[in-house]
Amino acid sequence: MSTSHSQTPNAGTFASAPAWSPSASVVDNARVTQFMRWLEEKRGLSFVNYDALWQWSVNEIDAFWLALWEWAAIPSIQKPRVALAEATMPGAAWFPGVQMNYVEQVFRHATAGRPAIVYRNEAGETGEMSWAELERQVASLAVSLRGMGVVRGDRVAGYLSNTPHAIVAFLAVASIGAIWSACAPDMGELAVLDRFRQIEPKVMIAVDGYRYGGKEFDRRPVLRTLLDQLPDIERVVVVQTLRCQDDHYGLSNAVTWADVVSNDALPLEVAHVPFDHPLWIVYSSGTTGLPKPIVHSQGGIVLEHVKLTTLHLDLRAGDRFFWQASTGWIMWNLQVGGLLAGATVCLFDGNPGYPNMNALWQFIGDAGVNFFGAGAAYYQACEKSAIEPREITDLSRLRAIGSTGSPLSPEGYGWILDHVGPIWINALSGGTDFAGCFVSGVPTLPVYLGEMQCRCLGARVEAFDEAGKAVVDEVGELVCTAPMPSMPLHFWNDKGNARYRDSYFDMYPGIWRHGDWVRITPRGGAVIYGRSDATINRHGIRMGTSELYRAVEELPEVLDSMVVDLEYLGRESYMPLFVVLRPGAELTSALTEIIRQRIKVALSARHVPNDVFHVPAIPRTLSGKKMELPIKKLLLGQPLDKVASPDTMANPESLDWFARFAAGRTAMGR
Repeated sequence: MSTSHSQTPNAGTFASAPAWSPSASVVDNARVTQFMRWLEEKRGLSFVNYDALWQWSVNEIDAFWLALWEWAAIPSIQKPRVALAEATMPGAAWFPGVQMNYVEQVFRHATAGRPAIVYRNEAGETGEMSWAELERQVASLAVSLRGMGVVRGDRVAGYLSNTPHAIVAFLAVASIGAIWSACAPDMGELAVLDRFRQIEPKVMIAVDGYRYGGKEFDRRPVLRTLLDQLPDIERVVVVQTLRCQDDHYGLSNAVTWADVVSNDALPLEVAHVPFDHPLWIVYSSGTTGLPKPIVHSQGGIVLEHVKLTTLHLDLRAGDRFFWQASTGWIMWNLQVGGLLAGATVCLFDGNPGYPNMNALWQFIGDAGVNFFGAGAAYYQACEKSAIEPREITDLSRLRAIGSTGSPLSPEGYGWILDHVGPIWINALSGGTDFAGCFVSGVPTLPVYLGEMQCRCLGARVEAFDEAGKAVVDEVGELVCTAPMPSMPLHFWNDKGNARYRDSYFDMYPGIWRHGDWVRITPRGGAVIYGRSDATINRHGIRMGTSELYRAVEELPEVLDSMVVDLEYLGRESYMPLFVVLRPGAELTSALTEIIRQRIKVALSARHVPNDVFHVPAIPRTLSGKKMELPIKKLLLGQPLDKVASPDTMANPESLDWFARFAAGRTAMGR
């Protein structure tokens, strides 16, 4: 590593030989290959490989997005003539004068030949929804919402599980030109209020409860509290998940889901809106301060998700697409985006590990899933549980595995290839912030362990060193130096875009800084090393956390881990490591020394932690990310309620141990 780059994480070593390579037929039939042929036929453009196509897509931004629009046959009132009218960041202006709607791109794929949605819950209840029934319910709900006074620009809030109801509700709202915003029902009332108070929804669509891990959770008391605290809500639609006898739940303004989707004879009316009309409001994790209410445009999301699902995930009409997610995670939004490609989307509601880790794999086989995606933590859990997916079910239709949420380790790649099959692995990285991906894959490139295959088309992604210069094969700040159509329009009620600018453009004015460490490999791939603002800085050398986790979690005794570097001005830093051990294992002095030596060999002596602690669980967000920054702030003395919201966590009880630990450090003056 060069001296000038001494404050970035160690790049490490990765395999030089591919772990998977596409066959000639896979390359020939890939949708990205079809797109390249179309460009040659229609535009006279010829590209020798994917890298050349990517380079053109980021150099000729206008030409690329116009070509994608035409190739995907995206419906609109008028044919677009200009893609990028104003190239500033933030504030880029896209597709001026174009009138369109997300819902039209969905239902142009409607057919009687295959279902639109296949779904299952953790109890094993399975069903399908045809395209005709999806359109009927969307049309009926849209009319009902209009009857409630919902018009273009109004906000409609969803407090819904990962069932077809949520997709119907979102599409109905989008068809009107209203703005959708959702929280998962396992989020507590404070987390929901922190989000929905900011956007003042007119209508809420909510479940009366949900099931998780074999238990029922009645959310009617929470729903009443939400409605008491959200005075702008005029009506509430209740989805009777628990089939309670009280039809109106003590709510004077409530109707049931059956009431609003009962009309069989209503045509779907779609409002054409400008390209930059708001589609939805999504939220940052909200670990400090109020969550950022991020507004994305109808047109920007259609383009980005059509690009991702077709060119990068290789979906086509007739495929079955399953990405395990909750309605509060941006991957749910991308899951729905499978409909934009004409794919059947597959939904699983409940605990993916209930009654055991076989559950999702059984659903994959039964539903004939072609593309399955999940958080990287899920594959780690499968490995730790020693399950054998191919012994559970028939996976012959499965041709691709996706991963996101946190970096997928080389060992994670290896487990998939060894235990799922010699299959295309498409690990991707992006974010809620722009509802898209910066790095992902295509089926025409080989897969290398631990490495994402490519930078996404239309995403001018670089790794910047400390001087703000792009580097290759060195780890730096992940930046995007050109606009993308799905970048936020703005944050809701963010005066002068001040918070928006501070979030992404504070370090490099006019350039999007994403907050990840990335290495762009000489072959055009990318490796993510974790958050650049949750780094370890030991003796002037910084690194991301994922390499340390990889070293520690290879040990059979260690199920999970978290490290934080507590830096003080003018004082030596203190770096504790927290580990979750397999049942029956103990953190003996011998195991502690093994952990220290493993880190010393894998990284360096300077990255060996000061102390190792056995903890019951590692705090994680609802999407499975380790909460390094909140715990770091807690241990540096900030109050617990200022650094973490239990309602946004998958395991809020895990905070108890860390709160006691932090209090002990404070009492000792550390």
